[in-house]
Amino acid sequence: MSGKLEAADLSIGEGQGNETGVKTRAIGELIQDARNLSADDLDRIGRYQRENDLRFGEAAIALGLADTEDVLQALAQQFKYAYADEETRKAAPELVMLNQPFGHQAEAFRAIRSQILMRTQSENKGQRRPLAVCSPDSGDGKTYFSANLAVALAQLGGKVVVIDADMRGARMDQVFGVTGGAGLSGVLSGRGGKGIVKAVPGIPNLYVIPVGVQPPNPLELVEGPSFGMLLREVSIKFDHVIVDTPASCYGSDGVVIASRCGSALVVTRKDANKVSRLQELVGSLQSGQVRLAGVIMNEL
Repeated sequence: MSGKLEAADLSIGEGQGNETGVKTRAIGELIQDARNLSADDLDRIGRYQRENDLRFGEAAIALGLADTEDVLQALAQQFKYAYADEETRKAAPELVMLNQPFGHQAEAFRAIRSQILMRTQSENKGQRRPLAVCSPDSGDGKTYFSANLAVALAQLGGKVVVIDADMRGARMDQVFGVTGGAGLSGVLSGRGGKGIVKAVPGIPNLYVIPVGVQPPNPLELVEGPSFGMLLREVSIKFDHVIVDTPASCYGSDGVVIASRCGSALVVTRKDANKVSRLQELVGSLQSGQVRLAGVIMNEL
């Protein structure tokens, strides 16, 4: 088994992200372009705006010259904030941070993001470790949580990579709409890692390493030296590393992965898991010298 990783393997998308030195366009200009508004339309909006003490977007909506979607898209462009269009929302319904950025679920993810950043930075003295997301059982929402947490972190501007280490039920490629091909299983089995880091369409600063081909020996692969080397490499190149793991009901993969990461967060579903199963998972993580960032109760 080869443990060697080439530097070029993890350099996909270098330089992608928010541009600097680019003049921010006014929201009126963005809506004008989106709706192809005429000079007369802009005059009408301006007068209505002044007469009713409204924002440009509010006045445009009131006059029927724009809708809420136009304003949200313009705000997203103005603040360099990832926000999905209608087509993307249909293709990736689980990404609430992208599809419903002003909803209560997105606010919950922001609150969790803040807690995780404060705890991990404090515990690790400013050096953040990869964060493994674990769960007692399948269907707890672990992949859903991992994906949305990654989007939330990317919206802060740092480079984020999600590693799909759930080699028993991988879904990250579907959730993020990335192409298949080479993935984690390939590099861990020594078949090469070229092209495994894939940029997520429509979300600056966010990347994913999918599983690739589902292997017959997932536990042996994550216990091997190549996985530790991969984690060290991505920790250098990315600001945040989120690792999705198999549910503990499938075996010890999740605990092993978390011990390699050094930090973990547990997701469990309300009214679905026994307390004893959750306690067993938390105990296993703590026995493996894993710093527990917290336990999330999924109420969906």
